[in-house]
Amino acid sequence: MPGEKATQRQAHILLVEDNEVLRELILRNLQIRGHMVSIAESAEAALAQLRMQSGSGFDLVILDINLPDRTGWDILRIAQHEGYLLPSQDGEHHPTMPVVVLSAVRVSPNRLAEFHPLAYLPKPFPMDALLRLVTEAAESRHSRRTTAPEPVNDQIS
Repeated sequence: MPGEKATQRQAHILLVEDNEVLRELILRNLQIRGHMVSIAESAEAALAQLRMQSGSGFDLVILDINLPDRTGWDILRIAQHEGYLLPSQDGEHHPTMPVVVLSAVRVSPNRLAEFHPLAYLPKPFPMDALLRLVTEAAESRHSRRTTAPEPVNDQIS
């Protein structure tokens, strides 16, 4: 649709995936839609990216669980400990930076309950499902930024 591209929010995404073919497929699909994507092929590279972006942050992390050096769960645990993924302030069970977990192996409900990702997509997954989640995360993050409480001076006399 002609107007759809104009209204779609662009997101800054950290893509953590060690499989080159899948990484390139996801990357191309995101970039075609105007998203800015940072790539990490390992847990250490992902943590370095999170640390570098700690001020502005990512709108979404797409996180593979099985990585060559550590697991995606290790990334989430360290990111929580270092303050990059904090529980939301509204009492909901979602982190301030949404995470979509990708995994070729079955993920236990206990792990999902521990980290409260935005979504879990078992591999192989439909690309349109991931793209929908990216759009939702970008819209949600944009609305939180634009509706953040601003200093109000209602005591004008």
